Amino acid sequence: MPFDYNLDFRTVDFRQHPELYRVGRGEQGVLLVQPYKGEILPHWRFRDAAAAQESSAAIWGLLEAYLKAEDFVGADMARKFLQMGYTRARRYANHAGGKKYAGPVPADKKGQSGAHGRAELPSTDQPDPDKVAAAAIFKQKWDEAVALPEYQRQKAAFEAQYGK
Repeated sequence: MPFDYNLDFRTVDFRQHPELYRVGRGEQGVLLVQPYKGEILPHWRFRDAAAAQESSAAIWGLLEAYLKAEDFVGADMARKFLQMGYTRARRYANHAGGKKYAGPVPADKKGQSGAHGRAELPSTDQPDPDKVAAAAIFKQKWDEAVALPEYQRQKAAFEAQYGK
């Protein structure tokens, strides 16, 4: 099921209402779904390899705690933050200032990823090696997260229960 951007994310507590959560694709909803955004975001850093190492370890700890508590929504949000660490570090490695697309995001697409008709800005010829290293750290943890048998089990159970 696609991510539902029509919910009132300021008022929905997804820990209390997991039935409203949609896994979606990729990082969809990563900066919207509470209380998880508030719990994970303070640990999310990707400015360099050292920050990425510390950040990914902290987020991994949260992912493990969510899985232990049978809180799939939290675990999936932690996975999304690991994925976003990778994608953002790569973006900043490849595009000066992290800006990938020209122009502002259309008002009706705020909070959603993608070009939305905007032109992609040129990549740098020399990617920032520290951002490349940060991306590799997050990529490894992201891959480990989705390969975890307990994550896979809880995801399948969530999808079976809620059809998402």
